[in-house]
Amino acid sequence: MTALDPNRESLKDHVLAHAVRTGDFVLKSGRRSNWFIDGKQTACRPEGIKLVADVILSEIQGLDAIGGLTMGADPVAYGVAAIAADRGVPIRSFSIRKEAKDHGVEGRVAGALSRGDRVAIMEDVVTRGVSPLEAAEVVRAFGAEPVMIIAIVDRGGTCGALAKQAGIEFYPLLTALDLGFEYEGP
Repeated sequence: MTALDPNRESLKDHVLAHAVRTGDFVLKSGRRSNWFIDGKQTACRPEGIKLVADVILSEIQGLDAIGGLTMGADPVAYGVAAIAADRGVPIRSFSIRKEAKDHGVEGRVAGALSRGDRVAIMEDVVTRGVSPLEAAEVVRAFGAEPVMIIAIVDRGGTCGALAKQAGIEFYPLLTALDLGFEYEGP
């Protein structure tokens, strides 16, 4: 395992202190695991979202918008966009609904996404990568370009290969290995 830069090391400490739980858990996939990450425990704390934004904004340029499937992406996308604005970086945020609305502004996209935008699909935690890839398809159908998937934590180790097959870069801020756990796998 390679050493983490200071921003990632601080983020790792926050995730371990606030978001990682050990015990017996049933994952979304139905599989059991002896550890679980509630990424919102980092994303919804002011010091946590600042750490996330520090890593993202120090290394990623050229994006117009950040967002993804509601709820996993929402606090991160909104927080990063707000912190970016304070730093003079104009990144808009958006959400993708689980189902299309049939009233008002229709469709699954809500927020400040525009056709032609270069987009980061955000997720708090990925295991297999299904959710961010679904979000990428919705973004493409909308008329924007998903150029990367960003996850606070990659716990499964498979999202990178799936993203590559879809022509999208994968950028985990931390991995299971960084946190001292094995990948969950597919």
